[in-house]
Amino acid sequence: MDTWTEWTEDPALAARAGVGYSVFGKSSTVMTTAARPRLRPGRVYRTRDLARWSANAPRLARRLVREGALVPLAYGLFAHPRRSRFGVVPPGDEELMRAFLGGSPFVFTGPDRWNALGLGSTAVFAAPLVYNTKRSGTFELGGRRFLLRRVAFPRNPPREWFVVDLLEHAEGAGASRPDLAAALGRAVARRAFDRVRLHAMAREYGTLATQALVESALAAGAA
Repeated sequence: MDTWTEWTEDPALAARAGVGYSVFGKSSTVMTTAARPRLRPGRVYRTRDLARWSANAPRLARRLVREGALVPLAYGLFAHPRRSRFGVVPPGDEELMRAFLGGSPFVFTGPDRWNALGLGSTAVFAAPLVYNTKRSGTFELGGRRFLLRRVAFPRNPPREWFVVDLLEHAEGAGASRPDLAAALGRAVARRAFDRVRLHAMAREYGTLATQALVESALAAGAA
């Protein structure tokens, strides 16, 4: 039995796990004790994740909610509370997305990442922007809203990809594309971004208009 497997509500599973106990001096391989899964504080679980401890995962989820071991979020997601001296700490955005998207690839983008590029963007969105391979729309998880878009993106986006993403969404970010291109040219001149990688990201993920802006910025940065 590994460190994550404990008692099960299902006799057949218990028997396969080789769990034994004694009743009136007779040995049995069935443990009837209610499942007590070892849940990680701050971790978000889907109902199906609980199947490792019970053949009836929904029933186990309901019991753990009643006991306070799980907090329901939305869309069949539950958080195991992480507590600090200040109280319960909600799960992080990355953890929520990991569980909600079932472990499929995703990347957080939007104002926080764009503004950090130092190109003059000061955008503010009401909800984090998340690119992924499964869903599009606005979703509320644990009292927080997320804007999901199903679009192409690199698995481990470099800073240069976020530059291209900003240029693609300049209007929504409240920024002028010419101003951004001029700021990018100055940033390229001081080697704030990798020229080859910036060119490659624009070619793969940018529109023709964005590619033209990047090319002009690269030319200005080389002057």
